[in-house]
Amino acid sequence: MNIVITGATRGIGAGLSAHYSGAGHSVVGTGRSAGADVTLDVTQPSDHSALAERLAGVPIDLLVCNAGVYLDKGAALETGYAADLWSQSFAANVTGVFLTIQALLPNLRLAARPKIAVISSQMASHTNAPGGSYIYRASKAAVLNLGRNLASDLAGEVAVGIYHPGWVQTDLGGSSAAITVEESVTGLVQRFDALSHETTGCFETWDGRAHPY
Repeated sequence: MNIVITGATRGIGAGLSAHYSGAGHSVVGTGRSAGADVTLDVTQPSDHSALAERLAGVPIDLLVCNAGVYLDKGAALETGYAADLWSQSFAANVTGVFLTIQALLPNLRLAARPKIAVISSQMASHTNAPGGSYIYRASKAAVLNLGRNLASDLAGEVAVGIYHPGWVQTDLGGSSAAITVEESVTGLVQRFDALSHETTGCFETWDGRAHPY
């Protein structure tokens, strides 16, 4: 398979990139740092244009939209959540996902059974809403909504799944998180493999459970 993974220089993205590369697939991992296969700041339209130009004519079997930020972790309701954090977070976590998919949609349409995997979070759920992390929660809820609507528009053409990767031991999740990167990656790969036109629009956990919206 030809696979593109955004945010692939660390954490879950790096784990997915290593897994698929080790399995013999062709992987393009993007990121903002020099360690990426392709430099891509998902908030910059010019970067998306450059990525699309570089990959012109290449079928993409799986696009994993993993890049994201969590800028309001630990913020206080009374004093935190500055306006610029809202704009930065939505630019990366929502607009960045849309721009990536838009830029690479021609490549996806060249593949036989193309798939898009959107990494959201359990914090996107409006059913489970314990409070706090308002910016991150809102942005992940927005990208869940985005994925669901893309699944409708691309029905029968590109399968779209939205996933909670687990509470993972990464820079974002912290060292006390519940599962390792390897556990998350193993589960997510199984979810991506199972994604089909019949299950498009699903919101699932890394270990295969349907997540409440």
